[in-house]
Amino acid sequence: MVHYLFFREIFESSYSLKKCSVDRHHVICESPLLQAAKENNIPAIRKLLIDGTCDIYQRGATGETALHVAALYNSVEAAVALMEAAPELVLFLCFTGQTALHIAAVNQNIALVKALLKRGANICTAQATGHFFRRSSQNLLYFGEHVLSFAACVGNEEIVQLLIENGADIRAQDYLGNTVLHILVLQPNKTFACHMYSLILSYDRNKEGPGSLELIPNNEGLTPFKLAGVEGNTVMFQYLMQKRKHNLWSFGPLTTVLYDLTEIDSWAEDQSFLELIVSTKKREARQILDLTPVKELVSLKWNMYGRPYFCFLALFYVLYMVCFTMCCVYRPLKARTGNKTSSRDNTIYVQKMLQESYITYEDELRLVGELITVIGAVVILILEIPDILRVGAAKYFGQTILGGPFHIIVITYACMILVTMVMRLTSTTGEVVPMSFALVLGWCNVMYFARGFQMLGPFTIMIQKMIFGDLMRFCWLMAVVILGFASAFYIIFQTENPENLGQFYNYPMSLFTTFELFLTIIDGPANYDVDLPFMYSVVYFSFAVIATLLMLNLLIAMMGDTHWRVAHERDELWRAQVVATTVMLERKLPRCLWPRSGICGREYGLGDRWYLRVEDRVDPNKHKMMRYTEAFKAHDRDNCDKGPEKLEIDSNILYKKELPALSLSRNTSRMNSHSGWEILRRNTFHSIHGEVNHAMEEEVYDV
Repeated sequence: MVHYLFFREIFESSYSLKKCSVDRHHVICESPLLQAAKENNIPAIRKLLIDGTCDIYQRGATGETALHVAALYNSVEAAVALMEAAPELVLFLCFTGQTALHIAAVNQNIALVKALLKRGANICTAQATGHFFRRSSQNLLYFGEHVLSFAACVGNEEIVQLLIENGADIRAQDYLGNTVLHILVLQPNKTFACHMYSLILSYDRNKEGPGSLELIPNNEGLTPFKLAGVEGNTVMFQYLMQKRKHNLWSFGPLTTVLYDLTEIDSWAEDQSFLELIVSTKKREARQILDLTPVKELVSLKWNMYGRPYFCFLALFYVLYMVCFTMCCVYRPLKARTGNKTSSRDNTIYVQKMLQESYITYEDELRLVGELITVIGAVVILILEIPDILRVGAAKYFGQTILGGPFHIIVITYACMILVTMVMRLTSTTGEVVPMSFALVLGWCNVMYFARGFQMLGPFTIMIQKMIFGDLMRFCWLMAVVILGFASAFYIIFQTENPENLGQFYNYPMSLFTTFELFLTIIDGPANYDVDLPFMYSVVYFSFAVIATLLMLNLLIAMMGDTHWRVAHERDELWRAQVVATTVMLERKLPRCLWPRSGICGREYGLGDRWYLRVEDRVDPNKHKMMRYTEAFKAHDRDNCDKGPEKLEIDSNILYKKELPALSLSRNTSRMNSHSGWEILRRNTFHSIHGEVNHAMEEEVYDV
C-alpha cells in the first residue's frame, strides 16, 4: 500500500485515481521490461536489453520508468542492471518530479540509495511537487519535496547521514517555505522526529549565529519553534526548551534554571509566540500555556503589569460610559410647539437645534462630557484599526479568545458616537437612533473586562459561543416558524372586522405578535369577546406545541451542551484569555510603562539574549515511580508479543472493572494495595509509550 501511494502524485493529470491505478497495473503487466524490474528478474532484463526488443526509457501510465518500478518494489539488482545499461535513468523524473532516490529513501533501502548516489543521483534539485506530497487535509502524509526530508520523515538515520555527506542541502525549502526541521515538527511520530531534528541540526555550521537553520522562517513567517507552538506539538516544544535551558545551580531537590526567551517573549517580537498559540484553532496548542517556561513568563507579566493595567483600564472605561450615559440622559430637548397630526402621536419633546443646545451652564458641562465621549471614540478607532490591518479582519474578529465579537462591538460603538456627533452638528433629527445603539453596545462591552477574573472570564466565552453558535442556528428555525404561523394567523382573521381583531389587524403586526407568542411574552392575543374562527384554535394549539414546548426546550438543551463543553475547558480558556490580554496591553502601552521581563544574558556571560530564571523542586518520589515502571517494561513488552487469543484473554482480565468488596482484614488490605500499585504502574507505562490506557477508568482505593 505504501509503495502504491507514491505514484498517486498523478492527481494533477487528467486521469482519475482509479483509472490511473488500473492503467499502471496493465502497463506493467503488458511491458516485459517493467514486469522484469518489478520481479527483480535480472536475466530477463539483460535479455531484453541485448535483443533490443524494448525501449529502456519507456514509461508507465503514471510516468514511471523501469528504474522507478525497481525502486518501488525494492528490486536492487534490477535497478543496478538498469543503471549500468542506461546511467541517465538516475536523473529521470516521474510525472511531477519524484525520482527513484525519493522512493528508495522512503522504502529505507540503504543499498539502493548508495547505488543511486554512486551513479550521480540528483540530491539537491530533485523535488516531488505532486498534489499527493503537498500539505492538505486530504493527504495522509506530508514529507516535503526534497529527498533529505523524505528520509528524515521515515526516521532512517543512516540514510539521512549518507545524503548530507553527499551534498544534500539541509536549508532547502519546499513550496511552503518549510525546511526539513519544519517538516519534522509536523510529523505524527514525535519521538523519532525529535531525534532526527537533533541529528540534522548537528550538521548546521552556524548554530548560534543569525543564519541558524532553526531561525529560517517559512512563508508564514514561522520558525520550527513557532510552528511547534501553532501545531500544539508539546513533545517537540519541550524538547526544544530542554536544549535552550542553562542550569545555574542545584541544592538538594532545588534547581535553578535559565530558559532562553528567544521567540517566546512578545516584548520584541512582531509575530509573538504567545499570540500565535492563543490565535490557533488547535486546542492542543493551549496546553503549551501550562508548560515551563511559558507558564512562568505569563504569570510574571500578568501579575506585575497586566492585571493592574487591565483593572485600571476597566475602571476608566466604566467611568467613561457613565459620562456618556449622563450626556445622553440630559441631551438638549425642548417642548413640542406643533399640533398633533394623529391621535396615536404621543410626542411632547423634540430635539433642540445646534444653536439652542449650548447656552446655559448645564449645557457647557454636558459639552465637556460630549467632547470626552467623542475623543474616546476616536481613540478607540485609532487603537483598533492598526490591529485589523496587521492581523486581518477575519482572524481579528473571528477569534473568540482574542475577543473578536467585542472588537466588533467597540468599533460599532465608536462609529455610532461619530454618527451622533455629525447629526448633532447638522441639527438632523433622529439622533436618538445611533445614540440608543451606542448606549447598548457601550455597556455590553463592559463584559470584555470580565476576562481579567478567573471566575467570570470563561462565562464571556460561553455567551459568545451561545450567541454565535446555538442562537444563530436557532434563529433560522425560529424565523421559518414565525413566518409560517404569522401568515396563517393573518389569513384566518383577514375576513373579520378590523376593529375586533386584537393584535392581528395587519401583516407586520401579525409578525410581531407571533414573535412575542414564540417567546411566551404574551398569551393568545385574540379578542375573546367575539366569536373566533375555528381554525384559530387549531393553529394556535399547534403553534404552542411546536414553538413553546419543542423549540424553546431545544434551545435550552443546545445551550446546556455548550455550557458543558466550555466548562471542561474553563481553566485553559482563562489562561488563553490572560495571554491574549497581556499581549494586547504589551502592544498598546509605551515601553516605559512595561519593562522587558527576564534577565539579560550578559549578566551570566550568555550574550544579548534574554532569559527567565525558574526555580524548580525535583520530586524524588517521581523518580522512584519511574524506576518502578522501568523494572516492569520488559514484562509488559513480552505481553504485547503474545498471540491474539492470549492477548485478548489477558486484556479482559487486565481491564476488568469489578471492584472488590471492602474488608478490614490485613490480607484483603494487602491485596487492595497491590491492585492499586498495579493500576498505577500500567497507567504510567502506557502514558510513557503514548498508548490508550483503559486502566484510567479504574478507581484506586488503596496505594
